[in-house]
Amino acid sequence: MVELENRVLRFAPLVLCLSLGSYAWTLGNPADWGMIDLKVYWSLAPNVLTDRLYDINLPFTADFPLPFTYPPFAALVFLPLSALPWLAARIVWQVLSLVCLWWLVRTALKLLAAGAGEPYDLRWSRRALLWTAIALWCEPVRKTLDFGQINLVLVAGVFAAMVATRQSVAGLGVGAGAGLKLTPGISVLYFLATRRFTAAAWSAAGFAITVALGFLVSASDSWRYWFELLGAADRVGPVGSAINQSLRGALSRSLGFDVQASWPWLLAVAVSGVLTWLALRAAVRAGDELAAVVAVQLFGLLVSPISWSHHWLWIIPLVLWTAYGARRPGRIALGVAWVVVTGSDVITFLIHQQPSIWEIPRPWPLAALGWVYPALGMLTLAVMPRLLHAAQRSEVAL
Repeated sequence: MVELENRVLRFAPLVLCLSLGSYAWTLGNPADWGMIDLKVYWSLAPNVLTDRLYDINLPFTADFPLPFTYPPFAALVFLPLSALPWLAARIVWQVLSLVCLWWLVRTALKLLAAGAGEPYDLRWSRRALLWTAIALWCEPVRKTLDFGQINLVLVAGVFAAMVATRQSVAGLGVGAGAGLKLTPGISVLYFLATRRFTAAAWSAAGFAITVALGFLVSASDSWRYWFELLGAADRVGPVGSAINQSLRGALSRSLGFDVQASWPWLLAVAVSGVLTWLALRAAVRAGDELAAVVAVQLFGLLVSPISWSHHWLWIIPLVLWTAYGARRPGRIALGVAWVVVTGSDVITFLIHQQPSIWEIPRPWPLAALGWVYPALGMLTLAVMPRLLHAAQRSEVAL
């Protein structure tokens, strides 16, 4: 088995080149790239300089005019990109996102190499190239690239920050990520669970700095965002659409209405919270840093009001954990399940089946299939403790 892998890894650079070439061929002429979310960032970010960041929408879609939904600090970060011509901005963002995909894979594999007591050598580097070539075709990555979303850049950066050895770097990185898009704030749970209290404090400081910078540039936009628009999930998009793979989205489609913060959602959050606590405790006790990171991020995806399918990029390090952790049938089956789900692009099928993005009720088979990411996410959290315990027993036996 090892010899077979070594033979495959020799061709990893070629496989990556072929994968990128195939992807470039599917994209076609850069002038035809839609990248609808990137157009929102690129077009609307400069409005923060005139205190109109949340007053102007981009009315170029058939569904609804798209607003800028991130904090003012995010608009500041996008200003250099907005200074580029639209064609150049699309090319730069595609290249940056692809580099961040490799960085995401590399960060996960470095943790796995360290957990195995091995140096991150040429073999692991080639594994990173090979898995980057494969991950390029999974649904969360493809939709992130097609939409020009911030996800790959954000996840790669937050992941690298979470596992940084210096407390200040780790905390400030997570704080800056939360200042860009709020959801990375869930990462503080990882710092608390691993007793990295200094990093947690630096996270709060980093986030406060981003808020202060937003107020410094546009006090009116900042006030409006933090005290009027925060928590308005319907402003981000249709909660019940199949592309929303959060617990709230899945429950809403099943019950036929937006459940908001009603008891079904609260119950689901409580269950996922208990499962996350058990998985996180097992990961910390096992000294499995990657498992702890993944458990926290899965919890964030489940409880967020909006978790578009392309937000689920944390599945990539999860699959790597199943591939290079203790080789147990349970881990392998879990990894295969996620590969099948994200590789089959079931979300696109569900999107095509719904009459409109705004219609919440749907036939029960489609409602059931619409649970695919959150149900598998909760199952992952549920089986993590057992898989981690099994790995520990194997190490003791050896």
